[in-house]
Amino acid sequence: MKIIETKITLSELDEMAKRTFGDMVKAVVDLDREVMALDAELHADEEALLLENGSKQEHLWGINLYPKALEKKFIEFDSMINLRPWQGNRSRSVEDKKLRDKIITLVDKLVENDSSKTG
Repeated sequence: MKIIETKITLSELDEMAKRTFGDMVKAVVDLDREVMALDAELHADEEALLLENGSKQEHLWGINLYPKALEKKFIEFDSMINLRPWQGNRSRSVEDKKLRDKIITLVDKLVENDSSKTG
């Protein structure tokens, strides 16, 4: 597990995916600190790592990244940690479009397309 504060390449994500789920990497983003935890079997483990490193729960969202997928299918908004009725999110998805857009912007900032994305 590691926290990404600058950039990671799609090739690096693809290598992580191959070691775990084959085509997918679980990630937790911190929209306040603009960092992302990667490379764990559970979103909850990444969430714990971020919390231990100063993140606040209300800013953390679980996603899945598919390094070989086409652009629109690259990010999947699905994680048990997203179930937050107290924050208005009543499903495993990220229901608020503005939050999804912020997550997409952050992932775009942290993931560099190094031309390995084949779709």
